[in-house]
Amino acid sequence: MNLFRLSVIAATGLLLQARAQVTPLTLTVELLPPTGLTRICDISHCGDERLFLTLQAGTIRIMNPDNTVLATPFLNITDRVNDGGNEQGLLGLAFDPDYANNGYFYVNYTAGSGNGTSRVSRFSVTSDPNVADPASEEILYTVTQPYSNHNGGDIDFGPDGMLYTGFGDGGSGGDPQNNAQTMTTPLGKMLRLDVSGPSGWAVPPDNPFATAVDTLPEIFANGLRNPWRWGFDALTGDLWIGDVGQNAVEEVDFWPAGDLSGPNFGWRCYEANSAYNTSNCQPAAAYVAPVAAHQQTSQGWCSVIGGRVYRGDTYWRLEGRYLYTDYCGGQIYSMIPNGSGGFTRQQVHSTNTVGFSCIGANSANELYMGNNNNGRIYRIREACTEQPPVITPDASTITSSDAIAYQWYLDGNVLADETNQTIVPVVSGGYHVIATVNTGCSLSSDTLDFVVTSVPAGEAIALSVRPVPANSELMVEGGLVAGQRIELLDQAGRAVRTERVSGSGLVRLGTGALAEGAYVLQVIGADGVTLARRPVVVAH
Repeated sequence: MNLFRLSVIAATGLLLQARAQVTPLTLTVELLPPTGLTRICDISHCGDERLFLTLQAGTIRIMNPDNTVLATPFLNITDRVNDGGNEQGLLGLAFDPDYANNGYFYVNYTAGSGNGTSRVSRFSVTSDPNVADPASEEILYTVTQPYSNHNGGDIDFGPDGMLYTGFGDGGSGGDPQNNAQTMTTPLGKMLRLDVSGPSGWAVPPDNPFATAVDTLPEIFANGLRNPWRWGFDALTGDLWIGDVGQNAVEEVDFWPAGDLSGPNFGWRCYEANSAYNTSNCQPAAAYVAPVAAHQQTSQGWCSVIGGRVYRGDTYWRLEGRYLYTDYCGGQIYSMIPNGSGGFTRQQVHSTNTVGFSCIGANSANELYMGNNNNGRIYRIREACTEQPPVITPDASTITSSDAIAYQWYLDGNVLADETNQTIVPVVSGGYHVIATVNTGCSLSSDTLDFVVTSVPAGEAIALSVRPVPANSELMVEGGLVAGQRIELLDQAGRAVRTERVSGSGLVRLGTGALAEGAYVLQVIGADGVTLARRPVVVAH
């Protein structure tokens, strides 16, 4: 919500300020109808309403907006995909930024037998928009895998139009070949390729190591163990990486858009923030530290699943939050900038369902999750979807938009008796309401700084209060009778002076010990009805 300033003639001068939400942010995951999406590992879109679901065995399936999956695969390359290992197979899909015109898309998959070879290839769609041509493959990049695990495999276009793809450190355990820190191999790296030409690829001239010696010029980042799922913020272009840990810590890495300085994320020297094998390594400060680290033992985590930043229009409280999960744990976490250069982490969903393997977005930037264990797809939703209440002032009242229930606050303090849709402010200060807008969903309005400068019409008595401003005392008279009560309220609505009326005539209230400032004097009848109010000022 934006800060803005209003002015209202007569009784109020106003300032609205954004307030914190009340009901904790909680996500739900909606199980969608399709079944049989065996070993789903990527969710992509080509700019229209369809979702493209990548299955490790070597097929890509299309899910329509009505959640039906087409019987014929978009692509079937099972004849050349090696998915014999748990981390091998058809692993990533990215559509060309100009796909609507050129029909190109790119995949990362494991080919060959045994440990296999990772390939980055380009394919073309046919005249049927729901079917690609498996014979159109152009192999762009290959990497021989020394082991069967840690293939990485995610692939995406950055905001700069370059094709990025990630590879794990080659596998086994502990990076025995020190690939992640060796700059002559693509293993343990993220690459940045220019594929805008009619064929092949080129090294972008602004790559971090484009002119370096003894370094592959296509490298964008190094020090990665197994960047299984990662992605770019659709709005800012920032890069978020889920890098799977060794045996203790799962980490999330962040790199800002446009920074081409060549980040080193520290593996094998460090596993997240913990030293792992620091032989021939630099101090920890020389590497890019993760923005989130999860001990595997704390929630049963084993393989972090990097996600996406929510940029859809449906759930306003999710805006700008990075969502990610873990294959074994299943909890969903949110990361959001804290305004001080860091991030605030929050668990927003807990589930007994495990096996989530990917998070992706449709063309409207709504988020979906794929589950490798049960072959199902889920949509991520926010439980409290309503908009926050809006409070509107007039000359003497403040009114909330419609809700089920209301609780008003003054300067952050609860006004216990003020539970109606409209409040009549007695004292100046910052008013807001917490409104129950739906069952289980209470939200806060903005704060409204309301200055009381006039008194509502229709008073029951003709009251006189003098002097204003007061120094040592206030003199009150006019229409007073025995049994009434005079109260002097501070700006929090607390009675700081109370005087019982014993007869008609003049009543004096001592103000010499009060702090300077604005107060409200009110006369309460014997039956508890407020008969008159006056704003007063104490000045010594």
